[in-house]
Amino acid sequence: MSVRIRMQRRGSKKRPFYAVVAADSQMRRDGRFLEKLGVFDPLKTNGANLNMERINHWIGVGAVPSDTVERLIKQQGAPA
Repeated sequence: MSVRIRMQRRGSKKRPFYAVVAADSQMRRDGRFLEKLGVFDPLKTNGANLNMERINHWIGVGAVPSDTVERLIKQQGAPA
């Protein structure tokens, strides 16, 4: 099982927000996930609220962040 840290779309039409989750890479985008790691709201200036402790744990055990999530992690000030 290969784990990815990626975004899961939530919200209504034209009002998106995203949950940052650790999920099996073969699961659907909005499907089952292992753990919720934070949220990202693109409509707000500082819309990222990530649990960096848990993200670092998942990266430590081999999870790979998507490109977008990696950018959010770097914006939070932590190395990815």
